[in-house]
Amino acid sequence: MTIRKSIGKRLPWWGWGLLAGMLVLLVGGVIVWKWTRTGGGAAANLLTFTVERGPLTISVAESGTIRAREQVIIKSEVEGQTTIIYLIEEGKLVKEGELLVELDASTLQDNRIDQLIQVQNAEAALIGAEETLAVAKSQAESDIAKAKLDYRFAQEDVTQYQEGEYKNQLMEARSNITLAKEELERATEKYKWSETLFAEKYISQTELEADRLTKNRAELNHELAVANLNLLENFTYKRTLDQLQSDVEQARMALDRVNRKAQADIKQAEADLKAKQMEYDQQKGKLDKIDQQIEKTKIRAPIDGMVIYATSAKGNWRGNQEPLDEGQVVREREELIYLPTADAMMAEIKVHESNLDKVRLGLPATVTVDAVPGRTFRGEVASIAPLPDAQSMFLNPDLKVYTTLIHLEGNERGLRTGMSCRAEILVEHFTDVVYVPMHCVLRIDNQPHVHIYKNGQVDARPVKIGLNNNRMVQIVSGLEAGEQVLHGPPLAAAAAPSAATPPGGDAGEGRSRPPRGAASAGGRGGGP
Repeated sequence: MTIRKSIGKRLPWWGWGLLAGMLVLLVGGVIVWKWTRTGGGAAANLLTFTVERGPLTISVAESGTIRAREQVIIKSEVEGQTTIIYLIEEGKLVKEGELLVELDASTLQDNRIDQLIQVQNAEAALIGAEETLAVAKSQAESDIAKAKLDYRFAQEDVTQYQEGEYKNQLMEARSNITLAKEELERATEKYKWSETLFAEKYISQTELEADRLTKNRAELNHELAVANLNLLENFTYKRTLDQLQSDVEQARMALDRVNRKAQADIKQAEADLKAKQMEYDQQKGKLDKIDQQIEKTKIRAPIDGMVIYATSAKGNWRGNQEPLDEGQVVREREELIYLPTADAMMAEIKVHESNLDKVRLGLPATVTVDAVPGRTFRGEVASIAPLPDAQSMFLNPDLKVYTTLIHLEGNERGLRTGMSCRAEILVEHFTDVVYVPMHCVLRIDNQPHVHIYKNGQVDARPVKIGLNNNRMVQIVSGLEAGEQVLHGPPLAAAAAPSAATPPGGDAGEGRSRPPRGAASAGGRGGGP
């Protein structure tokens, strides 16, 4: 067994990686040591780029998805969550009214039976309330009529007593006095005559006593008649009149009570009827809603078109979204199917925030589609989202991209919603500008710089940059064509004093040390 095989058996895969890393560090250290030992002469081996002048195209390229410009979005309108029991196949051309999706309605059917019972109970209660109101109104009319009659009779009793009964009683009392007085006079005369006859022995003592008793009785009757008249005028009349007038007031108050009670009973019956009506309407509304929900379990095509599943069109952005299929549970307002309404298509891309200032409405763009190789579709920027894409921020809060729509020219029947594409937006085209690779530009003290290599020396020179296309950046001023620039910052050793440095000169004069905090060129046109 060889040493290599023995080591290979003992070392795991990560051990080989560690060994390789140590070898790289060892070789790199030797190279750096030799480079520093050679002094400034090693600068000739630095990787440089010759500044060029010529045409430069500034564009923003992003991947995206083909979508229809106009489409009808079919959503689940059933409340809660339901299961798909039928789903039309994707890509099929359908006619208006054709069944696309059928959702499970068994729970809704059971709810409908329960709700129908509630509606019937509410309807029975409503009918009972209507009858109760009718009875209350009829009873109120009857009670009010009776109370009004009692009140009128009480008033008539007062008039009847004052105009009739009292006068009759007064006349009767006075006539009784007159009759009693006449009887008393007649009895008195007879008694006097009887005394004369008794004195002459014509009548007996018994007959005389009988006439005396008759006279006494007549006197008593006369006194009683006078007393009755006095009682009638001074007591009975006033008391009876007060009682009758009190009966009138009681009858009036009873009428008022009956009126109030009747109104209260009617109001109560009306309120109960209104409550029963509202309860019935509520239960009926719930039943109608369940019927509508049952009807919405069968989703039909509102227009003619080709079926595209929403999961296919939107893509699996969360990484766990299952393709639309029978048996899948869907929620209310979840997008299920797209039906394009026209052949006009568009490309939807996500523009990074660093390139957002380059993109504007109306810029031309070219789009290539993976499913249609060899063809390029032209279009222009039609819309730019004002806010970052929420889905992308959900996955990565630090990533902010803006949804941008590019309308494609013409009606391309070969394109389908959901196809992958790559769009390149033409921002600017310069015919004659100076440019260098983006990584050649560094920021020193927040100002763009490049490192110039000239005559064996490295100088850090400030420049003014323009737009970039993520590869090359425009140099507005500070460089000339043909100059040599470093692809990156020089090592610290490269800036050490050499024979080319004047005596007493600064080691940093004419060359540059790696700036603290140096970064890639940024700002407008300087982003990645």
